[in-house]
Amino acid sequence: MIVKEALAVEAVPVEMEGAQGVTKRVLISEEDDAPNFILRQFEIEPGGNTPYHSHDFEHEVYVLSGNGLLKTADGDIQLKDGNVVFVPGNEFHQFINTGEKIFRFLCIIPRLDLY
Repeated sequence: MIVKEALAVEAVPVEMEGAQGVTKRVLISEEDDAPNFILRQFEIEPGGNTPYHSHDFEHEVYVLSGNGLLKTADGDIQLKDGNVVFVPGNEFHQFINTGEKIFRFLCIIPRLDLY
């Protein structure tokens, strides 16, 4: 069993094309011997965003704090703390901070080496 302090995990900038003001902390991964999933925490600065992108795998999101927008092919959805999101594989999506504070959320994905 492993217990960590989330904020003690290094936050690294997301350097994908189209990302602006986004950092990621990999909280639990294969390095922790997690057999199936990776738990990540994203922080988006005010005015920042993830890229508009898709990928083969699903992910689940839990909004911890702040206000944001989920941009999808079917339209935009407002997000706030306590919201949960399921993003199916191959669906275009983008997270945008629309507030004045950091937009922070957890994101769970499958271990990609097993996918």
